[in-house]
Amino acid sequence: MSAALQLAPTDPLLDAVARQGFALVRGAAMQARLGLDDAALAAFAASWERLEVDRFMADGGRYRRRRHANFTARAGSPGHLRGPHRPHYQALVHNSLNGGVERWFGAMEDAVAEGAPLQALLGLGRAVADARQPGQDWYVEVHQFRIEAAAGAPGFPTPEGVHHDGVDVVLIGMIARTNLEGGETLVTDDEGQALARFTLLDRLDTAIMDDSRVMHGVTPVAPADPALPSCRDVLVITWKRGGPPG
Repeated sequence: MSAALQLAPTDPLLDAVARQGFALVRGAAMQARLGLDDAALAAFAASWERLEVDRFMADGGRYRRRRHANFTARAGSPGHLRGPHRPHYQALVHNSLNGGVERWFGAMEDAVAEGAPLQALLGLGRAVADARQPGQDWYVEVHQFRIEAAAGAPGFPTPEGVHHDGVDVVLIGMIARTNLEGGETLVTDDEGQALARFTLLDRLDTAIMDDSRVMHGVTPVAPADPALPSCRDVLVITWKRGGPPG
């Protein structure tokens, strides 16, 4: 279970989310903020080599690998408690490509779920969620994603396009970019007006978003060298008030 964390009201991270609906923290600053050492992060990143193919892509693609876990965080109780493995569900309004069905993905490995990097990121994201909406119970989903690309076969980090996730807070953390071009993150308002464009490049480059205020999407990725393997590894964590859908 992750430790309780509180952020000062003047914390620049909270200020950015409050002012513009999102914050971007580069990897070195995030690693220092979380107090994580290089060895722990390397072991965390290595678990992306063990993800399973996502077989629920309505576009027929096999370019995405993932694992999934869910947690609850109760108001007044520190940390996150992992729940029994269950499917991921999104309404069609939030995912026009893959929504409307229960999608079962491989379970996140216990050592990854219990390790210092994930626990630290859970603590930080919950502190943001609690600051935005105090006194809430949170349903939390954690997704490990790998998007693979090859010559003539790009990968699509957000094949559903620019979207809301239908949650309260979204944390997107870069784990690794391998032989990759593209993958620019776009943040917009509900009318599609661009608010920011940036690329998560280094390990722990992190975007945190108020999902009710902004939408996000990521451009396709392709190999920089078409003769070599190419992939984009990210961690996505979401906090939603209440319990699981359905």
